[in-house]
Amino acid sequence: MASLLYIHGFNSSPQSHKAIVTGRWLARHYPEVDFLCPPLSLFPQAAMTSLEQVLSEQGDDVYLVGSSMGGFYATWLAQRHTCKAVLINPAVAPWRGRNYLLGEQINYHTGERCVFEQRHLEALQAFDVPCLKHPEQLRVLLQTGDEVLDYRLALEKYRACETLVERGGDHSFQDFERHLPDIMAFFCGTNYQSARG
Repeated sequence: MASLLYIHGFNSSPQSHKAIVTGRWLARHYPEVDFLCPPLSLFPQAAMTSLEQVLSEQGDDVYLVGSSMGGFYATWLAQRHTCKAVLINPAVAPWRGRNYLLGEQINYHTGERCVFEQRHLEALQAFDVPCLKHPEQLRVLLQTGDEVLDYRLALEKYRACETLVERGGDHSFQDFERHLPDIMAFFCGTNYQSARG
């Protein structure tokens, strides 16, 4: 059985809007696909350990969807495990220019508090993929109105990948759910137009 692993962003959770709508949409349209969205630690090494554990428990058909920091993690996992991934406004080199992440953080959904330190920021470098060996396995969705991340950085990094750029929008990627048919078509290798029906 195939599985879709949704990887939420920094300080987010399985309660995020995109995670919820993805799980509900899959249940309606692809009930044969297991939806997975584990809560992830704010700390990079712990988050990746959790994701690797989830992947190890799945079969061969695992699809990844990652948003923001989740897109950064999904890039590393997709290249390491040779699986397909869709990245939504993904973070690029998130250890650079992100000093505002340092200090006490409060999870948007759970209210959980923790302290994010410089060593945690630097730990992100371990999961960088400077050269994409399998760009055909990545699809990137960007909105130019992203107020958190500069979409042009992702456009450059993922230039060899299939990329969709929408004018406007924001970091949350407005109207994300309308892309779910195309996302699953990409994963399943079916025609995008027919998948919209």
